Amino acid sequence: MVPLNLMPPKNKADYIVTDSWSEKAVKEGKRVGTVNIAATSKSENFTRIPKQSELKLDTDASYVHFTSNNTISGTQWKTEPQVGNVPLVCDASSDFLHKKIDINKYGLIYAGAQKNIGPAGVTVVIIRKDLLERSQDSLHAYMNYKIHVENDSMYNTPTTFGIYIAGLVFKWLLNMGGLNEMYKRNVEKAKVLYDAIDASDGYYKGTTVKEDRSLMNLTFRLPNEQLEEKFIKEASAKNFSGLKGHRSVGGIRASIYNAFPKKGVEDLVEFMKDFKKNN
Repeated sequence: MVPLNLMPPKNKADYIVTDSWSEKAVKEGKRVGTVNIAATSKSENFTRIPKQSELKLDTDASYVHFTSNNTISGTQWKTEPQVGNVPLVCDASSDFLHKKIDINKYGLIYAGAQKNIGPAGVTVVIIRKDLLERSQDSLHAYMNYKIHVENDSMYNTPTTFGIYIAGLVFKWLLNMGGLNEMYKRNVEKAKVLYDAIDASDGYYKGTTVKEDRSLMNLTFRLPNEQLEEKFIKEASAKNFSGLKGHRSVGGIRASIYNAFPKKGVEDLVEFMKDFKKNN
């Protein structure tokens, strides 16, 4: 929906490619117009976020698209790319609400609910009002952002249960102290695991450069794949689930989204220490 609504009339846009999800976004952009890859870290297996100095931006682009957190490679933008007067579009699906952001820097943010908001099946879109004028009447109604806004997000029958659960999550965040408190907790949780990785004398090795490490998806490797398979099997027996890295990259991935407790990370670290000692 982003390129369908925002790319016209120029029909060109910049994309920063940092993982498979931004690659998928590029494919959709190319269905509508010309895509300029402003920067990519693909040649380095997406182990880092491109630096500001690497961005080759088109000042006449319709927008600049980036993915704020990369679930497969385990990298995350620590601050938004600077794109001048061109609208900034963000796929924030995997780190939405993990910290407070300056909404004025964005033209559009979209996020699936299934990480930090609520059940799968709900999508949040935040769009700057002036950008709605780009949505053309020739678009199919359901794909038109302007139609959704004019109908108060109820052009279709909404997923009421999913939205209700999202509302409970928002209240939980506010009662806890808001997004600054959430960010503090997320930093503390991630530090527990990253410190354990860095203190393992190379037995556990992080897969990304340190300055771009994700707070949501912490990725690492063991000395060999056989040990990784054993690690996953023994961890599963102790009720640590979902630790197998994405099939495209392998390794280990600990996803510690907002709702995941710090104690769970501490317990995982204890398991990692025992596993290293025994293997």
